[in-house]
Amino acid sequence: MDVLKKSKTGIKGLDTITNGGLPKGRPCLVCGKAGTGKTILGIEYIVNGIRKFSEPGVIISFEERTADLMENVASLGIHLQKHVDEKMLAIDYVYIERSEIEEAGSFNLDGLFIRIAEAVRITGAKRILIDTLESLFSGFTNEQLLRAEIRRLFKWLKEKGLTAVITAEAGENTLTRYGLEEYLADFVLLLDSRMQNNVCTRRLRVVKYRGSKHGSNEFPFLISDTGFSILPITDISLDYEVSLERFLTGINKIDNMLGGKGIYRGSALLISGTPGCGKTSLAAAILDAACKRGEKVMYISFEESKKHMLRNLASIGIDIKKWIENNLFHFENFRVVSYGVETHLIKMIENLEVENPSLVVIDPLSSLTKETLTLESRSLVLRVLHYIQSKGITCIFTEIAHDDFNEKSDMEVSSLMDSWISLRHKEIDGRRKKTLSIMKARGLMHSDQIYELLISEKGIDLQELPVRAEVQ
Repeated sequence: MDVLKKSKTGIKGLDTITNGGLPKGRPCLVCGKAGTGKTILGIEYIVNGIRKFSEPGVIISFEERTADLMENVASLGIHLQKHVDEKMLAIDYVYIERSEIEEAGSFNLDGLFIRIAEAVRITGAKRILIDTLESLFSGFTNEQLLRAEIRRLFKWLKEKGLTAVITAEAGENTLTRYGLEEYLADFVLLLDSRMQNNVCTRRLRVVKYRGSKHGSNEFPFLISDTGFSILPITDISLDYEVSLERFLTGINKIDNMLGGKGIYRGSALLISGTPGCGKTSLAAAILDAACKRGEKVMYISFEESKKHMLRNLASIGIDIKKWIENNLFHFENFRVVSYGVETHLIKMIENLEVENPSLVVIDPLSSLTKETLTLESRSLVLRVLHYIQSKGITCIFTEIAHDDFNEKSDMEVSSLMDSWISLRHKEIDGRRKKTLSIMKARGLMHSDQIYELLISEKGIDLQELPVRAEVQ
């Protein structure tokens, strides 16, 4: 039995979702509303074919002039003229203006077929982008005849063995405006851009794939200065390797509470507590100890800028600046209101892949939580956690608690964590004291004692509480 051959897109994540790429030699439809990235995706498919797979391509544009098209994608590092000069790419702008067309009798798309065939002959193209079909529909009023010609176009592309990406605008109650192309194409990809809490989130979904299994979920994607990034996090298997190696937090008494060996590498640690009880300081102290061992670490902040963090940590004897200068400490700062939850996910993982740290801190995770985003935020934690653990990276999350007496995680993510350190304020002898206790540590012997957390210019230390104070 013949197996469906596939054409790799070279677009990060898309080949994973499609189990190898687009159906080779078949028409593929990319649809969505204006501004969702249809043209960029199509151009990346063509350019990646040239750069990565030595497959020439053709771009047929009905909307953008060749010069405009080249200028628009240059900001993504895509220089089309270079590939045109190499004769690996042909670009043909087809001008259609309804006011300049006089319809008389029947018409057909033979002229378009001839232009495509000539471009394919010159370049030896295996891939083609047609952007977009709406221009054909808008140019002629005989919709029934045009529909028949569109069917003929899809059939002709298939007979020529061209893997075609055809873009189309979304309709009201149909995937495309005229509701035809989605039935003719062997592959249909829907791009979507939606507003949630005044923040734009982009997602895509494979609606149809004849002859192949594929990821059917919605997947977040990002269009950045490097082009398309798609992260199929929901497809990450739980069947990844786990480490038996332990590493020390660098805070002796905490390590002693964990049997003197610290926590497992590749595990997830949650540090929760009310504001001001030392979550960031504790997480930074663990990073500092890792840097002293020569490990590369990463800190993702949703609240503090780099300068604020350097100043504040220096006041407790933690000098992060030297680790940054030695390329052992990488700092990333995101404004929560800048992106949707899914975009934060993509940006975090993109940075993790570039830096490849052994330890990462996300501080505080609860900054992503809003009343309408609680489920999404919890889903974000799960996705990030699965990804990081699949890479063997140790992850520390901090979470702001709103109640000193509540023994559950406000975001309800404690069940996802391997270990959980709870920081609280207690009133003891007329003073508010910071306390530390280990709520859980999967697979580890750990102390259930509550200690006072001391933070000074010398760093972090623990001190035993009087018995009478512990039972209050």
